[in-house]
Formats: sequence, structure tokens, C-alpha cells
Amino acid sequence: MSINRRLTTDADFQEAMERQLRMRVFKHDHIVDSGGVILRFDDHTVVIQTSVSELAYHDRRDCEFFELKRRS
Repeated sequence: MSINRRLTTDADFQEAMERQLRMRVFKHDHIVDSGGVILRFDDHTVVIQTSVSELAYHDRRDCEFFELKRRS
């Protein structure tokens, strides 16, 4: 079981990017991305890498971002 923490501020995204935390992304109440790490972000877009050659660009206004933590 995992614990999800929602990312809302630039500081949240910066921490997740620096610590290379695994992410889960929802759009319209559906999971659209899971298990990737944030490569970069700005006011409009978050770029997540899930594998060596797979990048996803997510709109910050349309999506919800959650940090995945494993429950101990």
C-alpha cells in the first residue's frame, strides 16, 4: 500500500524533482502517468520521465500530481 501526497506549490515540485520521488498523475479522475520522476517544471507544464526514452508533458492546470511513498 502506498501513501499519496499532493503536490501543489513550486516548492513541492522542486523537492520532488531534487529527491527524484516517484509520481502519480491524474487527469479528469483517471491515472494518466505513474512511477516516473520529474525532470523539469514551470508554471504551465510538468515533464515526467518514466523510462529512458519515455517523456510525458502534463499541464499543471488540468492534472493533479501526487508523490508516491511506500508505507512501511
